[in-house]
Amino acid sequence: MSLVPGLPLPGRAAVRAGVVGNFVDQVNIFLPVVALAPALSSLAGPRAGVTTGALVVVATLLGRPLGAMIFGRIADRLGRTATTKIAIAGTAASSLAIAAVPSHHLIGAWAISAVVLLRFVGGAFLAGEYTSAIPLAMEWSVPRRRGLLSGLIMSMAPWAQSTIAFATTALIAVLGRPEYAAYGWRFAFLAGGTASLLLLVYYSTRVADAPQAQRHSAVAGIERGARPGGLRAVLGGRYAGAFWQMFGLMSGLWLMTNMVVILLAGRLAVDLRLDGGQVALVMGAASVAQAVVMSLTGHASSVLGRRRFFVGWGVLAGIAAPVLWLGTLSTRSIPIVLGAVLLQAVTVCGYGPVGAYLCERFPASVRSTGYGTAYSLSIVAPALWPWWLPTVQQALGHDGAVVAVLAFSGSLVAACGALGPRLGPDVLDRDVESLAVQTRHTERTPALVSEGS
Repeated sequence: MSLVPGLPLPGRAAVRAGVVGNFVDQVNIFLPVVALAPALSSLAGPRAGVTTGALVVVATLLGRPLGAMIFGRIADRLGRTATTKIAIAGTAASSLAIAAVPSHHLIGAWAISAVVLLRFVGGAFLAGEYTSAIPLAMEWSVPRRRGLLSGLIMSMAPWAQSTIAFATTALIAVLGRPEYAAYGWRFAFLAGGTASLLLLVYYSTRVADAPQAQRHSAVAGIERGARPGGLRAVLGGRYAGAFWQMFGLMSGLWLMTNMVVILLAGRLAVDLRLDGGQVALVMGAASVAQAVVMSLTGHASSVLGRRRFFVGWGVLAGIAAPVLWLGTLSTRSIPIVLGAVLLQAVTVCGYGPVGAYLCERFPASVRSTGYGTAYSLSIVAPALWPWWLPTVQQALGHDGAVVAVLAFSGSLVAACGALGPRLGPDVLDRDVESLAVQTRHTERTPALVSEGS
């Protein structure tokens, strides 16, 4: 099934770059989580521990919402392609600069401090990249292929994660752990930065903004007689309903992700006593399965309708995920690999339609702002689970707390999905801007919801 039937060359390039570009973006996001972890001692000294690694991750985490807000507004005012190029250049510079940071042996604590600062800045640029590039791809997309394209774009996250994991394992095997910690990890960041530079060349020579989105945005601005409201309008103005609905839905998905991807990996090692190689094998298999299923769920939402998909997926995740967690981690009645695969399949794969759905909820004048802010700001609270989950465990137990979080997450996705417009198969053959304008109109005029939503 072709993603680009009948599109002009810039449109074809934008769609393809949306898929490949998100892979490159996700590679740069996951680099410090996977590739840097075995080498922290060379940057932070021999006493580097889990807290040091957490600082690097948190720096990226805090940079992403800020970058989404800044670059989203720039993309809505100056254009998606120009903003994407700025963000890609910044991402490349940040990754290449990290590859060149001197070791702790040479500059002491300044080494890890430089990495933390560069990851904060890089996180802002990374957010700017997906905040502008994914809406651009959706604006060019053939309407009936939009859900499929969204699933393919979102599936690049697990593909990137598995790629980095396998590449890191291979580098350690070839170089040895001491050599990898001393200099081998730099190859991973060098590769990530180089990939971003190649992507920048592609956007600079092949990609352009979708004229339809530009036209709709201009017309909407004339009709309103005022400049678009930007971040203020998204968070608390005319688009606040769409934003907070999407914020809640995305929070549920991020909660699931942190439980069945990050926490699960740790529990496999601690609770089930798997060694590092076994954990990598299990999580690698789960990532591949996640990528395959996620690429299909985007199209499934076009067949079922967006609201029906998210409500159904939330209910499925809220019921099946707790059972699978207990069966895999507590009673051990489910084989470990199968349990990990199924856990990620019924939870994280709900991201499939997100790229399309977020763009369909906001008109062109605030699309990147709405997309990036809803996607990125909702990451923060779920990602702080190491601080709040122990409190829940004190009340509900070691596995009971996770079961409760998974059940709550599924309920949140279902409830917030139910609050959104129907967006059934009968209207998804319209371009993304027409849907955004229509759903905005029906939200302001409740009598039309059943007819047009």
